[in-house]
Amino acid sequence: MSVIAYGAARASLKSSGALLNRNWVAMRRAWILIISGAVESLLFLFAFGFGVGALVGDITLPDGTTISYTAYVAPAILANAAMMGVLAETSINVFAKFKWMKVYDGILATPLRPWDVALGEVWWALIRGGTYIAAFVVVMGAFGLLDSWWSLLAVPACVFIALAFAGIGLTLATLFRDWPDFDWMNAVVFAMFLFGGTFTPVEAYPAFAQPIVYIMPLYHGIELVRGLSLGQLGPMMFVHIAYLMALCLAGMWIAQKRLAKALYK
Repeated sequence: MSVIAYGAARASLKSSGALLNRNWVAMRRAWILIISGAVESLLFLFAFGFGVGALVGDITLPDGTTISYTAYVAPAILANAAMMGVLAETSINVFAKFKWMKVYDGILATPLRPWDVALGEVWWALIRGGTYIAAFVVVMGAFGLLDSWWSLLAVPACVFIALAFAGIGLTLATLFRDWPDFDWMNAVVFAMFLFGGTFTPVEAYPAFAQPIVYIMPLYHGIELVRGLSLGQLGPMMFVHIAYLMALCLAGMWIAQKRLAKALYK
């Protein structure tokens, strides 16, 4: 049985690789889109991290540690970039291929199946988002915002965050019916960015609002990347990892079910 499972997994990876290659060929001349995605996050860093940081100065964390406001905000913007990159690719772009470009109609005439399509789109989203993450981390290092060797793990942590949101993006691509529906997604994403612990510790929020922040997926991503970037490791790191892992598994399971139903409708 294990040999059969291994063979099936290998075949699925090969099939999803075909879709990955298709996306590469289609996007290789649209390099400006990839660059713009990386620049957007860097603009957030310069505006909020360095701009507002110059006014705020240093802040004291709940554990008594004092750090610069820029060092506090930068990991949060990095986690947000990981989320936004994969959400845009797996929701908006997949929706366009599905509803408008009809790309998958031709793909399903080949041996590829919905799971292969989902996996291929996730691989592509992770590769594209990884370029944003890598560029951002290089800038953080250039400005001395990586205070520990543990901060090197911020890159795989952000890829993990992107993977956690990939299933959500694919699911939304099958649930939404028209372009205005994405305004709801953007509203929720923007709310998480503003109130998910990006700019101030959650402990500074009113008591009634704190439980709402704790259930936000982005909050756990921010705390994971921030803890690694600042070298502040603790038991809560495992909670953040477990939350994101559960989100990843549940999201991908639901996404492939929804995608199969939508593509074979």
